Amino acid sequence: MQSKQFPAAYESFLVEFHATRDYFECHELLEEYWKAHPGDPLGPIWVGLIQIAVGSYHHRRHNDRGALKMLRQAEQRLNAQQLNEVGLHGVRVMEMIAERIDAIEGSMPFVDLNLPIVEPELYARCVMAAEREGYVWGAPSRMDEALINRHTLRDRSDVIAARAAAAKEKKR
Repeated sequence: MQSKQFPAAYESFLVEFHATRDYFECHELLEEYWKAHPGDPLGPIWVGLIQIAVGSYHHRRHNDRGALKMLRQAEQRLNAQQLNEVGLHGVRVMEMIAERIDAIEGSMPFVDLNLPIVEPELYARCVMAAEREGYVWGAPSRMDEALINRHTLRDRSDVIAARAAAAKEKKR
């Protein structure tokens, strides 16, 4: 049986999610892919996975309101069958989202999620990619400032310049 192929951005997302725990980077990787492929029938899945990563990012930062918003949206957007299509155990992922929502509502501390990858070749490729980069698959988050507050530490000059240009164009 031939291995199922997935976009490289999705595999990179899984590596970041499980090895670096850089949920902000997860969101960036998959969002870039999703935006570049507007007709992709898997688009809703990519958005739901982005929302899980962003929800995890917010929960780790103690932004429970933001985490709940993202996870509830993911719960509404995704379903088990869709998740199965991308090599995940769909039922278990949906259970994990619900469990995480309950944990946040119960003021439980952050713990990393491990998405259950059931596609053997996908799992093997991701673990090997993590090892090549020197990361340990499934290791807990480093609780350092650079990872926890990544969005506040990045260079946003290109975004600011693009917004200024758009505002100037709109005034014309």
